[in-house]
Amino acid sequence: MSEREEPAASLTKSQLHAADQLSSVAGSTVMNARVADVGLQRERTRRSRLWRLTAFLAIPTGLLWYRILDHRPFNPFAFPHVNWLLISPMLFFGMLILLMGGMQFGIGRSPHHVVRPEQIDVRLSDVVGIDVVKSEVVRSLNLFLSHKTFAREMGGRARRGLLFEGPPGTGKTYTAKALAAEAGVPFLFATATSFQSSFQGATQRKVRAYFRALRTLARKEGGAIGFIDEFDALGLARSGVMAFTPGDGLEDGMRCGGLEGLPSIGMPATERSPAVGGGDLGMAVQELLVQMQSFDTPTGAQKFTGKIVESINLVLPSSRQLKKPAPKPANILLIASTNRADSLDAALLRPGRFDQRLTFEKPDKGGRRQLIDHFLSRKAHVPELDLSERRDALAAVTQGYSPAMLEGMFDEALINAVQESRRAMNWKDVDHARLDAEIGLGQPVGYTDHEAKLIATHEAGHATIAWLVAPQRRLEVLTIIKRRGALGLLAHGDREEVYLQSRSELLGLIEIAMGGQSAEELFFGDVSTGPSGDLLTATRVAASMVGACGMTNSLVSFGAVQSSGFSDTNIVGRVLGDKEGRAAVEEVLQDQKLKAKALLEENRHLVEALRDALLERHELIGHEITDVLEAARAGHQLTPRRLVIDLTDASSRVDVTDASSSGIAAGGHQVRAAEPTG
Repeated sequence: MSEREEPAASLTKSQLHAADQLSSVAGSTVMNARVADVGLQRERTRRSRLWRLTAFLAIPTGLLWYRILDHRPFNPFAFPHVNWLLISPMLFFGMLILLMGGMQFGIGRSPHHVVRPEQIDVRLSDVVGIDVVKSEVVRSLNLFLSHKTFAREMGGRARRGLLFEGPPGTGKTYTAKALAAEAGVPFLFATATSFQSSFQGATQRKVRAYFRALRTLARKEGGAIGFIDEFDALGLARSGVMAFTPGDGLEDGMRCGGLEGLPSIGMPATERSPAVGGGDLGMAVQELLVQMQSFDTPTGAQKFTGKIVESINLVLPSSRQLKKPAPKPANILLIASTNRADSLDAALLRPGRFDQRLTFEKPDKGGRRQLIDHFLSRKAHVPELDLSERRDALAAVTQGYSPAMLEGMFDEALINAVQESRRAMNWKDVDHARLDAEIGLGQPVGYTDHEAKLIATHEAGHATIAWLVAPQRRLEVLTIIKRRGALGLLAHGDREEVYLQSRSELLGLIEIAMGGQSAEELFFGDVSTGPSGDLLTATRVAASMVGACGMTNSLVSFGAVQSSGFSDTNIVGRVLGDKEGRAAVEEVLQDQKLKAKALLEENRHLVEALRDALLERHELIGHEITDVLEAARAGHQLTPRRLVIDLTDASSRVDVTDASSSGIAAGGHQVRAAEPTG
């Protein structure tokens, strides 16, 4: 045996078991609960329970055998004679008392229900697209299962609370279900709204009952996991409490077509939260704070024993005082999910309560590809959707999709297939479902001829500018069919998945937004109410450039303003509320409108081509838009320009310009090249 093998051979069986558990904590899979600390504690508790039950049944069993051997058997069906006239009133009042007590018990009982692994068909292997968060969840669960070994061998304390935060549909509850299926311990599920009650004090009683049930099951089973969904309905910050809130940067909803808003770049700040107040829900938050820090409370038997010990110690000298029984620690892991983590009470988020905050973000392209593979493995589809090129393309065009949105898209694609009497979805079904989800169902409207031409010109202006100034953007849909309240729209997005936008890209987005109004002015000499939504989008982008990104002459961040009347609005309101900020926004908007108008004047033939195509087909999708634009550009380059003689200034020299020359002097008239207008 080598020297390196001698220390391993000298380890005891318990030390080897502890080493195996600690090595499993860093693994990518959940350890077996039966061989972990939780399983060993459960087995010890089970054996102790069997011994107590045996001792309890031994006394009546011995008494029964004694009577049988003494020839005096016991007849369990021999009831004594009772006077029902006397018993009936007693039963009536007894039932009345039980009814009143039951009502009180129902008001304050825990709203949870216990979920066992065999009741759930979701496993952690089904959680895909969020590998980083998933690995952290597995690590926390393994620490929970091996908590005693972790504390004994390394002196650490397992995590007591996990907070799942993130946008809707990102897999928070789904991950919790998978966790419940693989934890191997009781899983107590409850919603935050189920704790609320119209009776004063009932909410606090429900919180106490919930944690009491958690501790009871944890002592019986070796551990228990609690999960509270939509936790913000219960844990909102109390009034006057300093709460952690992120600084105000760019808004998440800022978009023009498919433009994704920049992430928040404001610095974290603290401010007083106006939420909740000191009512019943505020008291429930305080009760929640107490319960989350009081897991190791004594059991009822320990409290009773402790009172007896205290009574005996009253007559004993100080040197002979009896020790009260120490409370048995309850191995509990509390998980909560919320969409509004920054609105929670700050005291809830400190270590010891919620030790870890796991953010569920919308998956990136790689994560979406994994989700697409996962969903398509369970849904009927044609072989075309098995091609890697198709799946990669679908992952690329579903930027910003959550797992729930992806699954819903495939379900809608299956519905489209069923409507056409098919039993499997194809690429067309998926693409149709995606567009319906992004821009809404088409609702044809009977436009007048003037309205149809104006709307087509407006949308053609958007598309022309987007094609000329933003080649990095993908033109999805150009339509004059009403969708989601818009009489016409241009849907566009980034070709590649990006997380930042440059100043030139944002200016290009504003220019795209101004393309519709500029086209109306060029072709109709007037503007309609149609550009109102475009101006809204352009103003938001410009205000963010001025007040959050430092992309103009000022580097002041309006998002830094906190705890004042000026900070009650979003970044757009703060910028527009400032005189200089409003002037800077107006300057940006006016400059980009002038550029858009000049560009459309130079490329009228592109606008006209798109307008005519829209009036004929009503909707262009994907490459159909660029096909029309490229054909119009090629046709314009091949068309010879007409000669126009300007006789307004006969004394000036005559310039003759054709399609190939810049100018030739001829006679006393001015001749210039003119572009075809139709």
